[in-house]
Amino acid sequence: MNEVNRMNNKKKLSLPVQILIALVLGIAVGLVCYFMDAGEFTTNYLKPFGDIFVNLLKFIVVPVVLLSMIDGIISMGDMKKVGAVGWKTVAYFLCTTAVACVIGLVFANIFNNAGLFPTLSLEEGAVWDKATSANFMETLVGIFPSNMWSAFSASNMLQVIVIALFFGGGIMAAGEKGRLCKDIVSSFYAVIEQVMNFIISLSPIGVFTMMAWVVATQGANILGSLVLVLLCAYIGYVVHAVLIYSMSAKVFAGLSPIWFFKEASAAMIFAFTSTSSAATLPVSKECADALGADSEISSFVLPLGSTINMDGTAIYQCVATIFLASCAGVQLSVGQMITIVVTATLASIGTAGVSGAGMIMLAMVLTAMGIDVNLIMIIYGVDRLFDMGRTCLNVTGDISCAICVSHWEGKHRK
Repeated sequence: MNEVNRMNNKKKLSLPVQILIALVLGIAVGLVCYFMDAGEFTTNYLKPFGDIFVNLLKFIVVPVVLLSMIDGIISMGDMKKVGAVGWKTVAYFLCTTAVACVIGLVFANIFNNAGLFPTLSLEEGAVWDKATSANFMETLVGIFPSNMWSAFSASNMLQVIVIALFFGGGIMAAGEKGRLCKDIVSSFYAVIEQVMNFIISLSPIGVFTMMAWVVATQGANILGSLVLVLLCAYIGYVVHAVLIYSMSAKVFAGLSPIWFFKEASAAMIFAFTSTSSAATLPVSKECADALGADSEISSFVLPLGSTINMDGTAIYQCVATIFLASCAGVQLSVGQMITIVVTATLASIGTAGVSGAGMIMLAMVLTAMGIDVNLIMIIYGVDRLFDMGRTCLNVTGDISCAICVSHWEGKHRK
């Protein structure tokens, strides 16, 4: 019996492979329908199944963001014990995430303004509201909810994040009296993770049906656009790694960028192929220590970074949001781009540790921007390729942070 189970496990395809197969099949079916002028078939009989998957994504976004952020904040409750190291680590991650968002937006807008991102006609007569400039003070006031349930029902993600920050901080401040709430949050979050894992397991169906519909209605041109958006994201990844991570190691710890990347390369390659910051931790630890990070500090910074550091995801969100906004014919205002930066930076506190966080976070940002979440399926088929680069970038940032914090604490070994 055990031998049969092992054979079944070996035969079972991993989710990324299933998604890749669904992507290829969706493109093939879409091209056939496009050249046979049968786009209406995909609209009537395939797209509805994709819509069901997207509806499930919309359903899970708010509870995942709320509970993962509260759980992430609660998990930092021991920071009082580690003092300056903990807060310097969190400050480093939040600052670099904000910079990552700016870098992602800059390159995405360069590509978009150059006409490299398409505007699609997804449905006849479909109209999306154009972005308008918002008054800063009105935007600031709107971040803070007057009714918690309204924020949930309207999927106002900035308000949901603020609610999570307040509840997470309140549970930490309550100490022993807040233990029951802490346990409830952890229990609910474990349940939501299982629900989310089930929804994510349906990804191949969503990818196949939506990709077939998009290609059948838009033709092969959309495939070239996916290559361009991947290129844009990877340019952002490389620039952020060089300008922010290696230069911060140079400025604060005196390490040359070449030496930094040489010693960190083992962890970067492992992260790129495994797409898991957590699985890369042992290799990251060896690389950070080889670069002179204090062993105790790296033992704290790296696990925390694998949970809350999401610079790669931040770049991905910004590039993908601009790309999908272009597909929908939406021009985002400067105020809305600032909102993207704030949303992604604050959300880095807890959501990065969630399996499938890239797609969940992108759905969150699209909802905050008022962009049709259905568009996410255009890009989700190649999410694995995005994920390889963003995980590699996140791990590089963890190592850089360990080095910088070691220097700030006077414990860096040159």
